[in-house]
Amino acid sequence: MIDAIETERLVLRGFRKTDAADLFAYLKQPVASCFLSLKLDSLDAAEAEAEKRSQSGENIAVCLKDTGQMIGDLFAMDEGDTFGVGWNFNPDFGGQGYAFEAARALFDDLLTVRNVRRLYAYVEDHNAASRRLCERLGMREEGLFVEYVSFTSDANGDPIYENTMQYAILRKEWLASSLARSGPRQD
Repeated sequence: MIDAIETERLVLRGFRKTDAADLFAYLKQPVASCFLSLKLDSLDAAEAEAEKRSQSGENIAVCLKDTGQMIGDLFAMDEGDTFGVGWNFNPDFGGQGYAFEAARALFDDLLTVRNVRRLYAYVEDHNAASRRLCERLGMREEGLFVEYVSFTSDANGDPIYENTMQYAILRKEWLASSLARSGPRQD
């Protein structure tokens, strides 16, 4: 489990069952195709998902500091000295820099506090917003997996494959960056 992290406008913390309504707000119609498998059909399903996430150290709720409203989530999957990371935010809060602020705080925690060696993220090549976020975070594009994964099917039931990009950053790259030197933590 992650300790709560505060930034100027956000609190990153573990999930709670009470996050169900906020989770349902953006998982009833996932925007990014990679989250289609997480689509929730009811508030009851959202409660079960929030409860499940509350038991996992991989899922991190991103909440507005002033109201406590959950506006999105991050994940960090531990693979030893490497973590797979990602984000999913309520589109109603898009364009305000929340995803960058939250991801930057998570990266700082993983790379400087917990001394993780490497972070990586998978992003579908058509997801321009997530690609820009990776680049703003100082991640480098490591590769393109052509027709790597399918999240949907066409009218005939045949899978529609998407190209997936991999981005990554090493701890030494983060520590050398201005993002780490200016640090988002407000302890």
